[in-house]
Amino acid sequence: MKKTLRYAALALLFLSCEKQSYDMGQGTYSLMQADFAELTINTQQQATSFLTDEGEQYTLTTPATASWIQRPDTTYRAIIYYNKVAKGQAEKVSMGALGVLRPIEHWRFKEEPQDPLGVESMWLTKNGKYINIGLLLKNGRVEDEEGTHAVALAQDTVLTNPDHTRTAYYRLLHDQGDAPEYYTNRRFISILLPQDRPDSVQLSIKTYNGTFRKQIKL
Repeated sequence: MKKTLRYAALALLFLSCEKQSYDMGQGTYSLMQADFAELTINTQQQATSFLTDEGEQYTLTTPATASWIQRPDTTYRAIIYYNKVAKGQAEKVSMGALGVLRPIEHWRFKEEPQDPLGVESMWLTKNGKYINIGLLLKNGRVEDEEGTHAVALAQDTVLTNPDHTRTAYYRLLHDQGDAPEYYTNRRFISILLPQDRPDSVQLSIKTYNGTFRKQIKL
């Protein structure tokens, strides 16, 4: 029996990885950098350290909290802005939750909405654990609040190629909801690749200019 699965809500609360124009001198933000990372959360629901997609590990000089950190003793995916203060140590400037999708067999979805959106970038992380995607979402305000989008990842099939490698075929599902299309927001999501990973992934996304397809070797 089919059942409705929870989508990742892309409420416009996530920080983008876009660096703003800060003073290039030795000011407060002159040495700041931004990375996608995994945050380590302690028993008090505080972020105490993080591992970047480049494989660099940092301990935070001061434990950090956020409203979206709701579970202790776990790991959260995030975009973090920080200053390096010493080897292996960093000062948090700001951080935002990063939506994570896992491939789910398409037949498990009760509905498979594919409202169009834009694709700005896509890349495999250095550790091969995630595929990061930069999305461009059309949005607007409804009753003084910005609309909320929902996305999920359907796995259509996994095929064996003539060279005996395997390719998984993923499809991004997108529900525009009640969000109007007045302006464009950039948002990032990560695909967490399965442990029993194929040799490559082909991802298809419906855009305003047709279907975007990209194959990535893992």
